[in-house]
Amino acid sequence: MITRWIISLLMILILTGCGGPTPSLGFAPDGSVINKAIALALEQTQTSLSQQLTTNLPETEISKIDVTQLEPLYIGKLPTYHLRGTYVLKLKLSENKTEKQTNEFDIYLQRQIEGKTWRLLQKKPDREEWFSYSLEKY
Repeated sequence: MITRWIISLLMILILTGCGGPTPSLGFAPDGSVINKAIALALEQTQTSLSQQLTTNLPETEISKIDVTQLEPLYIGKLPTYHLRGTYVLKLKLSENKTEKQTNEFDIYLQRQIEGKTWRLLQKKPDREEWFSYSLEKY
């Protein structure tokens, strides 16, 4: 009886250890950090498109962010949070024309060592490497 109990306890400890550490959800990014990350990712896309079309960037406003998935993980030994969800984007195209649309987002946010700043991570196509962008100016 005691042998079975000890074996069961050992199995629980071994299986629990296999999951690996994950960052605390208590340190996950707040709404303002998520808003900044979406704004940066949007600006990168708009800048590229604007250059190709030789047009000016429209004014944008991000609202109603809804995070539907939050996955904590470590990338480069730093706590990182993979977030998915939706947001409403308001585009001011001209003086009289404004357009609202609901968009999805899929972003990785990494908390820096000192815990005060965040970086947006974007995976390089077809590689295991990441681009890293500071959210300081947003």
